Amino acid sequence: MIYTRRGLCAAAAAISFVRPVRAAEDNPVSGGTLIAVIQPEPTVLSSAFLANYYVGVVANNMFDGLLRYDMQFNPLPGLAESWEVAPGGLSITFHIRKGVSWHDGKLFTAEDVRFSFMEVLKKYSARARTNFEPLIGIDTPDPQTAVFHLSAPAPAMISCFDGHDAQILPAHLYQGTDILRNPYNSKPVGTGPFRFKEWARGEYIQLDRNPDYWDKGKPYLDKIIFRFIPDAESRADALETGAVQYGPYDSIPLADFKRIKSVPGLAVSTKGYDYQSQMLLLEMNIRRNYTSHLEVRQAIAHAISLDRLTETVWYGVGRAATSPVPSTSVFYNINGAPRYPYDVAKANDLLDKAGFARDARGTRFSLALAYMPFNDTLKRSAEFVHQSLKAVGIDAQIRNTDLASYTQKVYTDYDFDLNLGTFAAFFDPDMGLIRFYWSKLLKAGIPWVNASGYSNPKMDDIIVQQKRELDPVRRKELIHQMQELAMTDLPVLPLMEMQHFTVYSEKLHGLNQAPDGALVALTTAWLKN
Repeated sequence: MIYTRRGLCAAAAAISFVRPVRAAEDNPVSGGTLIAVIQPEPTVLSSAFLANYYVGVVANNMFDGLLRYDMQFNPLPGLAESWEVAPGGLSITFHIRKGVSWHDGKLFTAEDVRFSFMEVLKKYSARARTNFEPLIGIDTPDPQTAVFHLSAPAPAMISCFDGHDAQILPAHLYQGTDILRNPYNSKPVGTGPFRFKEWARGEYIQLDRNPDYWDKGKPYLDKIIFRFIPDAESRADALETGAVQYGPYDSIPLADFKRIKSVPGLAVSTKGYDYQSQMLLLEMNIRRNYTSHLEVRQAIAHAISLDRLTETVWYGVGRAATSPVPSTSVFYNINGAPRYPYDVAKANDLLDKAGFARDARGTRFSLALAYMPFNDTLKRSAEFVHQSLKAVGIDAQIRNTDLASYTQKVYTDYDFDLNLGTFAAFFDPDMGLIRFYWSKLLKAGIPWVNASGYSNPKMDDIIVQQKRELDPVRRKELIHQMQELAMTDLPVLPLMEMQHFTVYSEKLHGLNQAPDGALVALTTAWLKN
């Protein structure tokens, strides 16, 4: 039985997905080396430990998930050939594909599935801890069968078994080791279409074709080389000159977005990103002196012009946000949720009434503003927030740090007041948004989860109810309540719904254009001579 998700499939159907742009008459050609660019350089090569795009774009070529997904995000066989959900939804039985080998020649079995979920994903993956929270155990009655046991029905879970959010690792290389320091985190052994060859730090990662891949005849490419080019202008030059043929996740300066579409030999696509529904968010640390005050958080919201931020910093590539739930989601409903339109006078009034007067220099207080150090646009976004808050007497001091220092200060030490970054919201909030609002997930040292320290028993109750609710109408109502409470308490200010894009050579065909296509292995990609 194919398990069709209640609610999430409806969300997918509500979005207008476009099929691959390449003409159907093109016949794939085997061979060739694809030169790609990714920035920043990954710190690890498994999204089981860090699910950021710059890890997934590389790592997901070496691994598989139990399932894959079609253009409407319905589940398809992957490492699991078939699956059934028990009546009542308290177990899922996966039938494992036979004859699949790890890149080192060992056979893939159900034990690899059990180990990956119970010993790795549920312990070390920030997103998996949310997605698979109801998973309480896995039985492996034989090498080709894995039975997932759940504490309660989980209607959104079936959407999470892809090779990014649920990457399967080799148990024989991880059992009995210090998992986070295992050397295979940097030289992966997977079951995927490409094998790890080399990582020249600061320069490139090379992957070679897996000749024993279970999907016979694929992949088409012989090699993929992911280059690291820190400077955005240099990345644009590399694409325009043909030195690089593939640049996902906004590899060129946003200022060049419109121009690059007219460059001969290049193509631009915004497909492959709908699954993630990326958002630009401003987290406000409610543990701290000033941002613990609701009036301050409301004033900050009124002080920032989201339309101007979108148009000036992001060159209109995106849209101003009105909710943490993206407008592309069927769960989106702004009716009843508080709105914070740009209003400097309102912001000043809130701060005055809260008792934060200006000093002789016109400053009320200072805040530490952190931002994800991924690209210059995020830095400019932080500068925009700094200037916006300066107008209402708040001195938001920008912290420029490397990625390691950033994650330590924000997600371990909680040493910040404001944190600006991009986060995958997904079109089902259970997959991406509850990590910001569910107090159960508060744990120092886990990146990208509830840095604000938000905890509200009412929100916790709503989150648990919607996770278990099988009635799609009732579940939608619960998520609307969650959205309203999130915008009322305002631990996180949604700034913008982002629109990622891919720049690639017209010689490159077969890119996956499905909702999750940007993070899917380049199994079907090929180069035309």
